[in-house]
Amino acid sequence: ETWTAEVPLLWRSRLLDDRYQLQVQNSVMVQEGLCVFIPCTFSYPPDGWIDSDPVLVYWFRQGPNKINQKRDVPVATNNPQKEVKEETKSRFQLLGDPQANNCSLQITGAQKKDGGKYIFRLERGEQKFSYKDTLLTVKLLPALTNVPDIITGSLESGCRSHVTCSVPWACDKGTPPTFSWMGTALRSQGSHSEAYGSSVIMLTPGPEDHGTNLTCQVTFPRAGVTTQRTVMLNVSYAPQNLTISLLRGKCTVTKYLGNGSSLPALEGEYLRLLCVADSNPPATQSWVKGRHPVSPSEPWDPRVLELPRVQKEDEGEVTCGVQNRLGSQHISLRLSVLYAPQLLRLSCSREEEGLHCSCSARARPAPSLRWRVGDWLVEGNSSNASVRVTSGSAGPWANSSLRLGGRLSPGLRLHCEAQNDQGAHSVSVLLLPGLGVGLAGERERGGEFVQAAFMGAGLTTLLFLCPCLIFLIVKTRRKKATKTAAGGLDAPSVLGTITWVSVKSSVHDLGYHLAPITFSPGSHRQESQPSGCPVCPPPDVATPTLGEEQELHYASLIFHGLRPREPQGQEATSTTEYSEIKIRQC
Repeated sequence: ETWTAEVPLLWRSRLLDDRYQLQVQNSVMVQEGLCVFIPCTFSYPPDGWIDSDPVLVYWFRQGPNKINQKRDVPVATNNPQKEVKEETKSRFQLLGDPQANNCSLQITGAQKKDGGKYIFRLERGEQKFSYKDTLLTVKLLPALTNVPDIITGSLESGCRSHVTCSVPWACDKGTPPTFSWMGTALRSQGSHSEAYGSSVIMLTPGPEDHGTNLTCQVTFPRAGVTTQRTVMLNVSYAPQNLTISLLRGKCTVTKYLGNGSSLPALEGEYLRLLCVADSNPPATQSWVKGRHPVSPSEPWDPRVLELPRVQKEDEGEVTCGVQNRLGSQHISLRLSVLYAPQLLRLSCSREEEGLHCSCSARARPAPSLRWRVGDWLVEGNSSNASVRVTSGSAGPWANSSLRLGGRLSPGLRLHCEAQNDQGAHSVSVLLLPGLGVGLAGERERGGEFVQAAFMGAGLTTLLFLCPCLIFLIVKTRRKKATKTAAGGLDAPSVLGTITWVSVKSSVHDLGYHLAPITFSPGSHRQESQPSGCPVCPPPDVATPTLGEEQELHYASLIFHGLRPREPQGQEATSTTEYSEIKIRQC
């Protein structure tokens, strides 16, 4: 870059006859290491020389003493017979043609010691003159303030790109500057070329180079000064390193989930999912639950998906997808909802070899089932002469069957208990007197009771009540029947075969549910299923007082039995009366 004078004032050197003149800037400034061009013209009288005499000009640096042509060494001259100072050789150059009265001077690679005052001298034939009244002052700036220009263009991951460093303000003559590059992205450097005042390298950047520094350093050897510029690379790349971070409840603990991760969550728990990907330009996010797109919980931040209260319906695959103009990526996790055992079902039926009960419950993780026969705890699969238990599970369901052989004691209580880490649920069946006798030969008495019940009540359909809280009291009184024609014995008392079932249900941690319960004294087994009945809400209004135990009595009763044999030979009479029936529903 060429520097102009600090003050555009031209000195005029003249004799008394005004025949010697020098027109030059009185002062110029130059940055260390750079160059400056100083225009200059002169004139002199046409006497004392002939046309064949060469015009010799000199620039001297002014010292403390008067210029001595023979002793002092110039900084620049066109006289081939005259030596110049070593430190200014090739740096101070006469660019004009002295024969045409041009004394222009260029200083390249300016150094601190170049600062000072300079005197111009003319020699032609007998004409010798120093323009000591007109001095040129050169001022050096304290440091090089110019920096290189770096042109990166558009950088894209995996694509070759040219990066240029140039110093357009540097002189186009003299010793060229040297260039050096620094930065981690240079590991992918390809070809490298330099021209006067510029350097070009080829890069193939990657995502890891985005945001890193690239430095171009320029050194001017003659002046021994260095300048540099650093830029931050802006590399475009497709989404990568996609993760989902998890916030549970209101805590600040964050867990990072990778693709295919399993995410267990408690029913009713608060979850906040944050989908984050590394990309440039930033990617857009979208959420999908199952196969259905989900709107983000915070429209201003589509990275966030909130589940305020996790429900069983939320179980399944949750996918976050990200995309920008260079590519896309997605990550999926499997949400499993953990909950305590529920929908517990218990059914019992009389069989040839004894009593058969089955119990099933649903929970996640699948619950473990165990039986209590009186005070005897039976877990897993076991078998002996009187008790056989078979258990298994599939998905969230667990099933277990209990077979009791032999005679059953009156007042025997059976428990089916289901539990997992989230809670427990149990159902009890109480066998009241009447079932304590051997079951093998009571099929007819059961049938007689069913016939009598249908006759006395005038019912034509099977009793099937909703699985809500029902309290059913039946008091039955049967008159003594006549002797049968075949055996000649008294007819057995049906009252002795009535079986009362009391169900006690308790659930811990997550509320309770009561499923339909079936008890069948006949030889055939039938399980009742929920059929459109309303589900009772959790008892969050009225709660039992301390020390009270909630007693849930039979939810539904189904009696199966063989059709009773008609009396032969004589008429049999029987009467059944219901003294009281009370039903209480939710």
